[in-house]
Amino acid sequence: MAKEKYVYMFSEGSKELKNTLGGKGANLAEMTKLGFPIPQGFTITCQACLEYFNNPKFLEEITPKIEAALKNLEKLSGKSFGSKTDPLLVSVRSGAPMSMPGMMDTVLNLGLTEENLIGLAKKTGNERFALDAYRRFIQMFGDVVMGIVHDDFEHILHGVKDKVGKDTQDTDLTIDHLKELIKQYKMLYKEKIGEEFPDDPKEQLYKTVKAVFDSWDSPRAVYYRKFNRIPNFGTAVNIQQMVFGNMGDSSLTGVAFTRDPATGEKVKFGEYLTNAQGEDVVAGIRTPKKFNDMEQEFPKVHAELSGLMDKLEDHYKDMQDIEFTAQEGKLYLLQTRTGKRTALAMVKIAIDMMHEGYVTEEEAILRVDADKLTSLLFKSIDNKADYELLTTGINASPGAVSGQVVFEPEDAESWTHAGKKVILVRPETKPDDIHGLMAAEGVLTVHGGKTSHAAVVARGMGKPAVCGASDIFIDVKKKFFRVKGQE
Repeated sequence: MAKEKYVYMFSEGSKELKNTLGGKGANLAEMTKLGFPIPQGFTITCQACLEYFNNPKFLEEITPKIEAALKNLEKLSGKSFGSKTDPLLVSVRSGAPMSMPGMMDTVLNLGLTEENLIGLAKKTGNERFALDAYRRFIQMFGDVVMGIVHDDFEHILHGVKDKVGKDTQDTDLTIDHLKELIKQYKMLYKEKIGEEFPDDPKEQLYKTVKAVFDSWDSPRAVYYRKFNRIPNFGTAVNIQQMVFGNMGDSSLTGVAFTRDPATGEKVKFGEYLTNAQGEDVVAGIRTPKKFNDMEQEFPKVHAELSGLMDKLEDHYKDMQDIEFTAQEGKLYLLQTRTGKRTALAMVKIAIDMMHEGYVTEEEAILRVDADKLTSLLFKSIDNKADYELLTTGINASPGAVSGQVVFEPEDAESWTHAGKKVILVRPETKPDDIHGLMAAEGVLTVHGGKTSHAAVVARGMGKPAVCGASDIFIDVKKKFFRVKGQE
């Protein structure tokens, strides 16, 4: 009997191995097979995750297999993991067989150390980029892997930005600001963990793989699986060479859909940010630019991406949700998956794809989820009603609801249990807010667009969401928000 294979290079897999490699890993393997521009890497299987839960020492047992895959990745990239002069940096991302947007964990820029940070700055000729990558890595590792509260890092970040001036963006921070951030982040890490931030790339890697496995059983992931009736498959772990959307104004990162996920129209839809990393778009930290803007700002990237989007939809015969990054103008695809959509879009896409010859009539009918059809009867505001318009934002998920404002997901849950209807109002939502999103009637955020975490989750649940309402000021601690000077 053949021994179980627990580690696959992207070139060894395919979309048929979804239950083994998870959705993300299987699709990365499929796109590699199709010759698409994919940063290379390898996947630790879902079965390895389940074995780990049965035997926590299992990760040590498969370490030689992971080391061998890492060596292969070094050959493919021409870089060395831990190198002082030209380090191979990787992302570590979860990927279950069924899509769970934003529910589990991601760490970017792994492999950076105090020493090779200098080498990266020299190799790229871009010290600001290297420092930005390092401060992001410290925050993600501290939050995701070591459990330091995300807001502790955000408090430090906002403190530095406030010194620069009102409305300062991450991209406005200088080299000196980033050095100060790194110093304060490391002080926070030592205060909370009781030891220095790890400077050994292998230690960083194995602690992160363990954390991604553990994220499968995190409260938010369990909550989401229960709500969506997802079985206990375990999660795969994808380790992939980093490409950088934060290398300056010629770099960008974004999310694109081959059709509009809200209406189902056959128009390409997406959002992107320049000089940013992918988590910025999904987290809704900055309100992104629209896909059509890219045609003017980055015409070559737009044209290449549009062509690849058509090929992916042709190949998968369904609307695709794609993550992409362009590093100094060179395009890479980081993920494709079947896109979450509203009930309206679900019906329209099924019918259109039948007429376009992608699916048969029987297949189109099977793509319509009967449980979601009731949400086609979205409530709307009566045009004849007399009401005051407080603010506007991006229509991330359709419908109309009313309720009392709450600022914390815990309050949304407890107030709902007490029989009250609530609207969750946040600067932006995070995966840890999932219980509040599920409890609330709808969600309003200051930042983010149609591809932010709040938008994707709300659409999947059929709940109204308005994102990017940028003229709102929220003080979460004092529990009030201000619109155009009015509280």
